[in-house]
Amino acid sequence: MEQQNDNQLNIELSEEVAEGIYSNLAIITHSNAEFVVDFVRVMPGIPKAKVKSRVILTPEHAKRLLNALSDNIEKYESINGRIKIPDENNGFTMNFGGTMGQA
Repeated sequence: MEQQNDNQLNIELSEEVAEGIYSNLAIITHSNAEFVVDFVRVMPGIPKAKVKSRVILTPEHAKRLLNALSDNIEKYESINGRIKIPDENNGFTMNFGGTMGQA
């Protein structure tokens, strides 16, 4: 008889989602109840860019994502060396109003 762990989560990944979405800009906004992360693909010479994906998180899950990203970046850099960011704003000055961060 096979034992099943009650705490195990079975995650399904469709082919379409598995292909992923390329993004080179993330725009982060928040309210007291949620964080919204819009993933955008900006192309050189094209003044218009579309949001390719939006993820909405509770504040707790946003903090868990921050910790998970930090942990993974630390592991990546221990193997591959420090990730260099030549210009923190990548030449963009963006102000969309409201409470916003940028990654």
